[in-house]
Amino acid sequence: METTMPQPKSTKRERWAWYLYDFGNSAYAAVVLLAVYAAYFQGDVVGGAEGSRLWGIAVGIAMLVVAVTAPVLGTIADFSGSKKRFLLFYTAMACLFTAALFFVQKGDVFTGMLFFILAEIGYRSSQVFYNALLPEIAGPDEMGKISGNGWAIGSMGGILCLVIVLALIMLVEGTFIVRLSLVITAVFFALSATPIFLWLRERAQPQSLPKGESYITLAFQRLGDTFRKVKNYREFIKFIVAFLIYNDGILMILDFGAILGAVLYGMEQQELIIFMIIVQVASVGGAYLFGLVTDAFGGKRSLIISLLMTIVPVIWLYFSYSRVEFYIIGAIAGFALTGVQSVSRTMVGMFAPKGHSAEFYGFFAVTGRTSSFIGPTIFGLLAADATKWYMNNRQMAELAAEQAGHRIALFSIIAFLVVGLVALLLVNEKKGRAAAVSPAPSAAGSTLPGQEG
Repeated sequence: METTMPQPKSTKRERWAWYLYDFGNSAYAAVVLLAVYAAYFQGDVVGGAEGSRLWGIAVGIAMLVVAVTAPVLGTIADFSGSKKRFLLFYTAMACLFTAALFFVQKGDVFTGMLFFILAEIGYRSSQVFYNALLPEIAGPDEMGKISGNGWAIGSMGGILCLVIVLALIMLVEGTFIVRLSLVITAVFFALSATPIFLWLRERAQPQSLPKGESYITLAFQRLGDTFRKVKNYREFIKFIVAFLIYNDGILMILDFGAILGAVLYGMEQQELIIFMIIVQVASVGGAYLFGLVTDAFGGKRSLIISLLMTIVPVIWLYFSYSRVEFYIIGAIAGFALTGVQSVSRTMVGMFAPKGHSAEFYGFFAVTGRTSSFIGPTIFGLLAADATKWYMNNRQMAELAAEQAGHRIALFSIIAFLVVGLVALLLVNEKKGRAAAVSPAPSAAGSTLPGQEG
């Protein structure tokens, strides 16, 4: 485990620095992933079902790179007390290549994919080190509150940046202002992130490498220790399996939401931004209300409710041909998606044994990224292949075939969500909580919490 200084209560300025970082990186998610660049790349840079296919591949590549590198680099950052250094590197990477997306124009497929992949790697990797700073500014009794504040303030950042971009796009027509909005987002992210590097003091102290070890070998050793420890908590592992499945469905919705609006309903950038603002506002309400539901009814029940509320609008989307309905679907989905994400994070805390919450959250992050490239890649490939099938076998016009192909691809989202929900039903929350408070085994071979019976 990393060595930390005796942890004094964090200052108000340190907490606001942490909140403001989320304020900035949520702007990246809102503009690049949700409202602007995804649709611009699919429709203007590439065009047609091929745009969806390549977008899915680009997301998948970025996710795969993060899945391979983040666990090792995260462990090194813990041991060397250098989380802020890694955070600075990946934040700069995300901001730089988000701004570079300005140069991507029609037909610049390779550049459009490359710059996005690099920006996405920076964004996803920075989250690893940003989240790792939470235990340094919050004690166990206040972690949930501070984490929730960050989530809510972050959503507000996404909304504000979208409003700024929407105003500009409404005033100035053409793709230039769409591209310029990506520069604005990069600057917004960079300015919001600056306080965390100036105001927040990293409390973890660097440790000396054992003789004959390197950071890489040490990282794999520590990861192995964590995996061996975690695998003995049966209900936690069952929950992680469920999470791995339904989380892919969640990522598919997030990564293709704007593309679905553009393809199925012919929505322009202004409409997509308004749609995403509605989704973001609904997500704030979802995070707050599902927090109350979780306290009242437990994590598993709350997660089941939020997953069902996510599945219903996806099914509705298959049958919907109305833009008004799409706005309603987006609001319901935004409300429910945030519930799934926030309750999932809470469930980890419920199942983590005392003194090992950081390890369990690390495992949660590692496993989540390990599979996260699968869903978006499948959706993009399925939408493209189904489009070709409709054009070749049903003699459909290209647009009609593309719309039909994307509707077929919706079933892949439903499949991940439903299978994940079924896997969640096998989790025994009561046993998982009990295992978390049971005494840890003192020697190899002892009966471990969660293994009785």
